[in-house]
Amino acid sequence: MELRQLRYFIKAAELSNFTEAANALFISQSTLSQQIQQLENELKTPLFDRIAKRVRLTEAGKLFLPAARKTIRDGEDGKQLLKDLNELTAGTLAIGLTYGLSDLVIKSLKIFTDNYPKILVQVIYGTPDGLIEFLSEGRIDFLLSFISHQHSPIFESILLFESKLSLIVSGNHPMAKKTNIRLSDISALPLALPVTNFSIREFLDLALARQQLLLDIRLEANDINILLQLADAGTWCTILMASSIFNFPNLKAIPITGKEMVRQATITWPKDTYRKTATRTFIDIIQIQASNQVFA
Repeated sequence: MELRQLRYFIKAAELSNFTEAANALFISQSTLSQQIQQLENELKTPLFDRIAKRVRLTEAGKLFLPAARKTIRDGEDGKQLLKDLNELTAGTLAIGLTYGLSDLVIKSLKIFTDNYPKILVQVIYGTPDGLIEFLSEGRIDFLLSFISHQHSPIFESILLFESKLSLIVSGNHPMAKKTNIRLSDISALPLALPVTNFSIREFLDLALARQQLLLDIRLEANDINILLQLADAGTWCTILMASSIFNFPNLKAIPITGKEMVRQATITWPKDTYRKTATRTFIDIIQIQASNQVFA
């Protein structure tokens, strides 16, 4: 079994078409078919059902695909070990990021890129669930979010800081003078909130269910920046993490009281995988930056 064969198999599985996979890999269709056939012969089981011009994974193929991807990742990790000896003068760093940690990451990136200008940094925004999928596929090196996977058999996390869910209001809002607020006191306010598949909304909905409360939700959006703009306009309030308002100096974050309102900001990566030097270096920087900031 060769890494080349596994790459061919993975690409064919992703595209469900040998011709398209061969084109994507810049090889002939006959070469790809031959190599996959050799792989199937070695494994003594078919990995694809051939249906006209399309192919689809057999049950064995579906089971084998995650192992093939892991093998390729492990091979790339081995190559990366050697590159790391070059003192971070080449390579990439792919960071998965949720909006509430943007300010912390921007400050950390300034330090990192000043010191290691030849490292290509990729910042990928998304919801924690979507970014977890990217993490499992090896498309990002680690994830910065407000969701903990510390007890997962697949991922592990380290804590950056803890912060309370906050009512976000304009500085001119009647609530802006408050230093904290109960969740029950928010129920009469017109709110613009993240959509229900956002982790912060799921966290909030669980707290509401525990306290048997309902909120006056007037608008939902799948973009945190839009919610902040609406709050800044003074028409609505929203509920987010205090760290989200870094770009809006007129907004006020009022912490919501209660132990169940505390969320953990974490760094998450797959268990038992090599952490390249760029990853370890950036995490050292962001931990220092987090320790120097105060989060409500």
